[in-house]
Amino acid sequence: FMKHTFIAFGLAATLMVPLSAEAFTTARGVRVNPVDDLIFEVIPKSSGSYGDFWCGASEYARRVKGASWTDRIYVVQGRSASVTTGRRSAVQYTLSPAEVGVAPPPQGWLALGIKAGDSMSVQQANTYCMQTPIARN
Repeated sequence: FMKHTFIAFGLAATLMVPLSAEAFTTARGVRVNPVDDLIFEVIPKSSGSYGDFWCGASEYARRVKGASWTDRIYVVQGRSASVTTGRRSAVQYTLSPAEVGVAPPPQGWLALGIKAGDSMSVQQANTYCMQTPIARN
């Protein structure tokens, strides 16, 4: 009886861990980890395409954070080393730009890549999930 009580208690304790603290993986194998309550980090399997990052951010915002399709996702930090895994390539996002101090990106002729301050709606970012990844030979 005691053994079963411990097992039940262990299972209950496991279920009480908040979902946001769990690692999240998209159907394309892109990992998303919380950095803190407001910032999350998208970590692709390899170096990752532009679409991998935005798709991962959209999926996490909808499924874990409960964002609506019209909510905006903001880049906190462009492509750099992951703070949650140590992998080479990650991008940090937030749904709360004012709270984390994200400024709009500088306006210029051409901005390549993903820069701090960039944003798009959850729905717009989700369109990248529908694109077929290009097979690399």
